[in-house]
Amino acid sequence: MRGILVVCLAMLCAGLAPGQAAANNYGAIAYSTATGAHGWSIDYPSRSAAESVALQNCRKHGGDCIVPIWVRNGYAALAVGSGNAYGSGWGTTRGLAESFALQSCRKVAGNCAIRRWICTTR
Repeated sequence: MRGILVVCLAMLCAGLAPGQAAANNYGAIAYSTATGAHGWSIDYPSRSAAESVALQNCRKHGGDCIVPIWVRNGYAALAVGSGNAYGSGWGTTRGLAESFALQSCRKVAGNCAIRRWICTTR
């Protein structure tokens, strides 16, 4: 009984009625290694929509953009280092996403720093 109460309280805090599923929100970060341009998106109903918007936003700044990271209901980060090399990561907190992005960037480059982080609404 206690478990059911906890689930119901969590759903009420999230603004959900019993039996109603939580919405998934997607976000993405796009990046160009040629120019260093980047773009992002948050709170789209699908991965493909989030990636498309991130790519459009990146291309506005020039370059051949790719989507190295997308996220559903969480955080994502892009770290960029020497020579426009990059790393990306995601997590349940900003700190985790940034830590994973920096770790993956440092495997291929020096002087890595966070260029962009995003968080979807949960």
